[in-house]
Amino acid sequence: MVRQCPNRRPGAAAFSGYAKINRVDDDNLRRLSRNAGPHMENLMFLRFALCVGMVAAAIALAEPAPSWAQTPVQTPPPSAAKPDAPPAAPAPGATAQPGDPFGEDATLTARPVVYLKGTGTWDNAFETITNSFKALKAYIGKEGLKIDGQPMTIFTATDDTGFQFQATIPIAEPPKNPPRGEIGVGTSPEGHALKFVHRGSYDGLDNTYEAITNYLDERKLEAKDMFIEQYLTDPLTTNEDHLVVNVYVLVK
Repeated sequence: MVRQCPNRRPGAAAFSGYAKINRVDDDNLRRLSRNAGPHMENLMFLRFALCVGMVAAAIALAEPAPSWAQTPVQTPPPSAAKPDAPPAAPAPGATAQPGDPFGEDATLTARPVVYLKGTGTWDNAFETITNSFKALKAYIGKEGLKIDGQPMTIFTATDDTGFQFQATIPIAEPPKNPPRGEIGVGTSPEGHALKFVHRGSYDGLDNTYEAITNYLDERKLEAKDMFIEQYLTDPLTTNEDHLVVNVYVLVK
């Protein structure tokens, strides 16, 4: 029987039993060697070579075989990342500029104005408002009045479909002869307000008003039933997509 080299060290009893067997075998061999002479010496040499061979075989068997499953899989190099697509260009005139107020405190002062009252629907809001400014400018030119500020729209009531408004143009001083008909003379609103700036199309004001509403809600501010659009670019001559508008919200 070939004795395998164990993976764990055997106990002392195993070693003592193995030594006892070897001692008996050695004594017998010595007695035989005295009687057998050179032949027995050759036998002992062969026994020693056989033990060495068995030990070498046991060591060879104990060595782990190479595992093909552990061979690293060659993965192809990652493909070069595609460059990011360029960002979409903003709509003309729609990009806010650094320093544009959004919720800035403002104090409105009363100023003389000529105005025209009207109603409109949101679908035709810009056309309705600009037609009112045309009528006011025609009156101002006819009366020889001096314009003293940007045109404004004062919204006095709104709902989901339409609005009531006053198209207003500030003047240096009231006319000597009060107008008749739909055009009137008065003063602009006054008091504490918050100022917001819109750049872009008139339809895009919907997004600005939504942002204004969120701004007021976050700060628990209550607005009066009135807001004002002041047109820094002339709505009669400026492309509708390139407007710059100050929105004033009067707060309680």
